[in-house]
Amino acid sequence: MKATEFDERFEAGEDMSAHVDWTKARRLNVEAKRVNVDFPTWVVAGLDRQAQKLGITRQALIKMWIAERLE
Repeated sequence: MKATEFDERFEAGEDMSAHVDWTKARRLNVEAKRVNVDFPTWVVAGLDRQAQKLGITRQALIKMWIAERLE
């Protein structure tokens, strides 16, 4: 099946899962890359308070806030 036919059938709402080789599927731009950032103590304390209120880790909070900002 050509890509154009696949796209047309997908856009029409047809279930295309039988036509996909899921063993070769991959998500783009989701690999992690470590970044080091230095914050003043008062910023870290504020992050920790907000993270505790939400019941998540400091790292999860930072990731969430940056992702929201980039959208």
